[in-house]
Amino acid sequence: MSGAGPASPSRSGAAPLPSDKKREALAAGSLIQPIIKDVGEIYSRLLDHRPVIQGEIRYFVKEFEEKRGLRELRVLENLKNTIFETNEHILPKCEEAMHDSLNEAFKRLQTANDMIHRLQEREHEERKLQADKLMAHEEKRIADWEEFMKEQQNKRAEVDEEHRKAVERLKEQYSEMEKELDKYVSF
Repeated sequence: MSGAGPASPSRSGAAPLPSDKKREALAAGSLIQPIIKDVGEIYSRLLDHRPVIQGEIRYFVKEFEEKRGLRELRVLENLKNTIFETNEHILPKCEEAMHDSLNEAFKRLQTANDMIHRLQEREHEERKLQADKLMAHEEKRIADWEEFMKEQQNKRAEVDEEHRKAVERLKEQYSEMEKELDKYVSF
């Protein structure tokens, strides 16, 4: 890892850059050169990730190509076989079972619908019979009321007639009594 960084002064086989020459000239006679060397080494270890990334890439390629082999192809072949079997065998069985179940459910629903229809017809007939009975009772009550009112009028007429006769009798009686009183008064 050391010596792989671009700012490393100890790069092997590389020609020094013009900016590197200036640095070397300034640092050659000074005590800074070991510090610069340490900073370059720290830079290459901490910030230069190219060697690590290249190693990871090589490991990934090796893992993908060598170890995995034809595993993906086998997985895809298994999926293809599963899908083929599902389409050819399982799906028709499911469709047939669903069709049978739906036919049976449809027949049950039709039977239930027919029963409900018959119940509604019976209820309608019963309501009609009750309405007819109510109308007959209403007509009977009206006829009874009219008969009652006629009887009341007849009785009223009889009572009025009796009252009129009683009034006439009383008038006659009082007129006779008055005549008799008149006979006695004349004495």
